Amino acid sequence: MKRRSMFAFVFILLLLTGCRSTPFDGQSIIEWVDFIVLDGKEYNGIHSGVLADKHYVGEKIGTVKFKVADNVTNHRYKIRNGDAAFHEKGTEIFEIKDHPHLIAVKNTDSINGYSVYFSRDDIEYQWHFKDMPIEKVKLIEIYQANPPEGNKMISELTKNEEVKSFIQLLVNSEENPSFQPNTEKADPIFYEMIFYTEDPIAYKYNMQFDGDTYFWHPWDTSILDEDIKMFISGD
Repeated sequence: MKRRSMFAFVFILLLLTGCRSTPFDGQSIIEWVDFIVLDGKEYNGIHSGVLADKHYVGEKIGTVKFKVADNVTNHRYKIRNGDAAFHEKGTEIFEIKDHPHLIAVKNTDSINGYSVYFSRDDIEYQWHFKDMPIEKVKLIEIYQANPPEGNKMISELTKNEEVKSFIQLLVNSEENPSFQPNTEKADPIFYEMIFYTEDPIAYKYNMQFDGDTYFWHPWDTSILDEDIKMFISGD
């Protein structure tokens, strides 16, 4: 009886696994990192940065030849020149002037119109909040996510004292990794904060407001002082 029961269990298990893709048959669901391969180098998306200004965009240096997301399910697939995770075939790739380890592609959903990438073979990721040269920030823009229209700029901080005060509120935020936003009535309001220095990549960080609390994620979740709302004219 035990042998029959074990056989029945294994048979049922085989039926269940045969109904979906698994790594064992070479087919699987792959969660791709945002990348582009160009001239033998892999470029990864700068998720906490945006192009500071379109004048930094230089000449076209290539095009995407193959979009792997939605088209590749074999986990053994080896990425090659011209591959991109999420950009369609034919997407143009541009240099960023005087920065040979950075590239850009047009993206209407991104602030300032481009997605930016760095060569992971040549430089380290350097756009975390702890990496931002605070003393060089000259301008801060705050956008509110407004789907389906896209991001809407609601504040622009240009005065030196405003910039310093806003950044200090971020620096003084209190880490609270266990914080859970209040979503009983609605999802939190989502903001993007853009910090401009003299570099071609502006720093980008997210902030949210759940109706009671402003919070953001410089690394772990951190709670912001309510004085932050003085700088958010859209509220």
